[in-house]
Amino acid sequence: MFESTAPFLFFDYFRVPYRITTPRNEAPSGDSAAWAHLVRVSDEGGAPRLFWPPRAGSASPAVAAAMRRGEFRLGTIPIFGHVLDDDHAAGLLPATGEWRPAEAITDGAGARAASVWRDDEGNVALPFDPGELVENLWSERYLNPSSASKRLRRLSTRLYYEVKPFLPRRLQVSLRQGFAKLQEASFPRWPIETAMSELHEWLFAEVVRIAGEPVPWIAPWPSGREWALVLTHDVETAQGCDRIAELRQIEREHGLVSSWNFVPLRYSVSDHTLEGLAAEGCEIGVHGLRHDGKDLGSLRTLRARIPAMRTYADRWGAVGFRAPATQRRWDWMPLLGFEYDSSYSDTDIYEPMPGGCCSYLPFMNGSTVELPITLPQDHTLFAILQRPDERLWIEKAEYLRGEGGMVLVLTHPDYTTDRRVVDGYRSLLARFKEDPTMWPALPREVSRWWRKRSASWIEWSEDDWVIRGPAQPEAAIRYATPDDVIGTASATASHSDREPQ
Repeated sequence: MFESTAPFLFFDYFRVPYRITTPRNEAPSGDSAAWAHLVRVSDEGGAPRLFWPPRAGSASPAVAAAMRRGEFRLGTIPIFGHVLDDDHAAGLLPATGEWRPAEAITDGAGARAASVWRDDEGNVALPFDPGELVENLWSERYLNPSSASKRLRRLSTRLYYEVKPFLPRRLQVSLRQGFAKLQEASFPRWPIETAMSELHEWLFAEVVRIAGEPVPWIAPWPSGREWALVLTHDVETAQGCDRIAELRQIEREHGLVSSWNFVPLRYSVSDHTLEGLAAEGCEIGVHGLRHDGKDLGSLRTLRARIPAMRTYADRWGAVGFRAPATQRRWDWMPLLGFEYDSSYSDTDIYEPMPGGCCSYLPFMNGSTVELPITLPQDHTLFAILQRPDERLWIEKAEYLRGEGGMVLVLTHPDYTTDRRVVDGYRSLLARFKEDPTMWPALPREVSRWWRKRSASWIEWSEDDWVIRGPAQPEAAIRYATPDDVIGTASATASHSDREPQ
């Protein structure tokens, strides 16, 4: 449907049909390397184009020197990355129609830092690479690792895990509660951050405008399901092993299975426990090696521990990993060698490592599928924030269902002495038990589906679009249109309209 002069991550993610071609000369610019572009394939020619500058690392020297990195806003949408300011962009714009600065890109002070440009021929020039913005959210590169506050938080986290084994449980919770008061942040918002979904909607609206017709893409879930429910548990102590049955019984009552992540060298996990869970159709995962906060503390430690974690993964038949305390490093997670990782939250400002990937859907990190945790953890909700009930769980799950996202739940059998955890979990599962639009899936099933979807594509056949590739038997095509781009949210909706109270 489209031709592009460079890979377009947004299309790759949603599986929009396009092909990469050699740049053409009919749209020259002041700097021939300044712009990549895509255009709808048309026999008539003259179709409008979407232009964008290559990201800073691959841009021409003139463009790279003019790119400004930081936090900006496209309307109400927070964006993080490099933008090309108006003065430099004006001298580099392609020689098409008469250009004008349209939508403003503003900085933290509200001043105009750059613009989305439009011309009288329908062409659009973005001052940023959309792929960089998406990857910066997935990888949490919006967090400034060199800031004083970030260094202090990292040091505080390290010290906490050094002394944690010697602290009474009540004191551990008290320290986390005090730390939570220091973790309020303007980004990502909690419990819902819409930056990624709003950016996707905005980009879909632009490509629909360029195409002049509905744009096909592959639906995120198989077999006509509208959203996914994924149940996971981290077992942190031997006491947690002893309390597995209570959460499993709730799942049995609702006909659901789940994933259980164990820590190999912190406590003993009996073969009877593992075999019993597997016999019921549950999944086993690896939850670090010792749960001491050191697995991802340094690359040297990680490399030293990977062989032991892989040994247990092979012994248990585990294909998934979740880091203790959801520690994570974008470049390191694929080194673990698991099919999927589930150490990122979409947004969680109260974890020892706060932040979030801002995604309600899975995504690829190199060879690893990332499955974000999308509901607040039980410990965060009840022990740290002292919420009286599961209302926030229900409200966010309803929101994610409406967005066609993934409701990935993380609870701990270790905390089932708190009846709010048990009663809340039962209420959450009962809420959606009869929903025919739900895909109740194990993490490994979601991961394998996402790989099949990512390896499939859409092509034109005779008189209609069809799906080719490994997802074809189960996948469906959806269409982005001017009236219904994707999901139900509007990029101009206010924060208060979206956030559960």
